[in-house]
Amino acid sequence: MKERAKEVRASARRGSRADKAAEDEAAVLAKIAEMEKPDRTMAERLHAVVTASAPDLRPKLWYGMPAYAKDGKVVCFFQSARKFKTRYATLGFSDQANLDDGAMWPASYALRELTAADEARIGALVKQAVS
Repeated sequence: MKERAKEVRASARRGSRADKAAEDEAAVLAKIAEMEKPDRTMAERLHAVVTASAPDLRPKLWYGMPAYAKDGKVVCFFQSARKFKTRYATLGFSDQANLDDGAMWPASYALRELTAADEARIGALVKQAVS
């Protein structure tokens, strides 16, 4: 919660929209660089996949973790395993994501490693989420 409060305060102090976007992306890349392997490797690959699959999503920090937003609302996010002391990292989707499939559908995915097939599946999910 402390990290989220810092993010909100920092966002309120920034200037133009272009400056905010550049600062947000720099903050996400810096946060990824701070992570230990294998979380860092997964976060780098996820960043590449998300930005390539949905260029209109804007990277930003959300509760101290990399996230991707559309019109200021987070659509998807990454949570490192080390930070939360879990055995796997998580790729999650918010209620803003268009992933609805009947009365029940997955909203987060456990990640222990990323294969090319996983990256392709994530790319398709992100495209669907912003459609």
